[in-house]
Amino acid sequence: MIRLLHFADAHIDMANYGRHDPISGLPLRVLDFLKSLDTIIATAIEEKVDLVIFAGDTYKDRSPAPTFQREWGRRIMRLSRAGIPTLLLVGNHDISPAAGRASAMHEFDTLAVPHIRVLSKLEFLGPSQLEGLPLQVLALPWISRSRAMSAGGGETADAGQVYAAIGEDLADLVNRWLEAADPALPVVLTAHASVESATYGGERLVMLGNDVVIPLPVVRDPRLDYVALGHIHKAQNLNEGQHPPVIYPGSIERVDFGEARDDKYFVIVEVERGQTRVDWRELEGIRPFIGRYLDLQSNEDISGQIRRALPPPETCQGAVVRLVLDYPRDWDPMIPEEELRAYMKDAFEFHFIKRPQASARVRLPQDREVSSLSPLELLDVYWRSQHVDEGESQALQALAGELLTAGDPQEE
Repeated sequence: MIRLLHFADAHIDMANYGRHDPISGLPLRVLDFLKSLDTIIATAIEEKVDLVIFAGDTYKDRSPAPTFQREWGRRIMRLSRAGIPTLLLVGNHDISPAAGRASAMHEFDTLAVPHIRVLSKLEFLGPSQLEGLPLQVLALPWISRSRAMSAGGGETADAGQVYAAIGEDLADLVNRWLEAADPALPVVLTAHASVESATYGGERLVMLGNDVVIPLPVVRDPRLDYVALGHIHKAQNLNEGQHPPVIYPGSIERVDFGEARDDKYFVIVEVERGQTRVDWRELEGIRPFIGRYLDLQSNEDISGQIRRALPPPETCQGAVVRLVLDYPRDWDPMIPEEELRAYMKDAFEFHFIKRPQASARVRLPQDREVSSLSPLELLDVYWRSQHVDEGESQALQALAGELLTAGDPQEE
């Protein structure tokens, strides 16, 4: 049995909210990510796992500041000193968009750090590349747009077709690797990629055509014993209750409001040929994100309306809070922004997004009333009130006419 720790999407330089720590000089949000990373590294060492797989995206910036590289390096070196074989898969935030440039994790390869291996190319690893572990690993790092397009005939090629073709090529490659694998040893596939049918934090399904998407049957192949994925920040198992487990552990901290309701995890996995057990480990102390929305319909007691839309201040301590407010532009002077910021003073950060709406006055044809207009005439008035381009409005009008005609009873 091989016991491995799998995590992904560290993004340790995510400093988009909050202040700096006066002692370390690091952004407080960076310390949030580093706290989770410390928990993961400590668990690997304390529980003496056989292997660590990081499935990509160390940073959010492909050219990270040296300070953030130092903080990541310190933690990975703890794994090296503990003698734990560690695989670092290159993700889309780690790879340079220019061909031939080094990845953001190049120093571990350049310096040949003991027990640390950077996976920057399509690769089949056997026991001899895994320090004698009785395991086989299939590695699929991120395939950049430039690499995908050059493989598919250049920038003039249709991106969706190129990505679909590369997804099929990856499926063929994985199948060839599995046919060549030692049937007596467990097989782990690790990939930094989108997998068909996976769900993002904002509940959006992965859509074909935006990047290379691995077909779902590839990762559900029963010849695999575990699939360690990265890239999508929502924790999920794409093969629940079946073999092999197909796991996105998710990001190690909340990155934005699309992840406000997501808990954060890493996983400890016991891998054997034909059977695998997954232990989800929830990360504690994750920074709360609280989002609220209000569409003001009345200018009476605007301050009270907004306060009632916000959570009580005592529940916002240490949280990143965002309020999106829609209101008529004429009411702009009545929005008590300074008062609201004082009300949310205990929040870690308060984002107040004002969206004043310009009212569009609808002008009816001369001497006509709404009741006298046909549905198509009303639509025409609406297009003009919304300043829709004339060519587009004509096309929409024609389509509406076809739909309305299709719904009419046929004359005998």
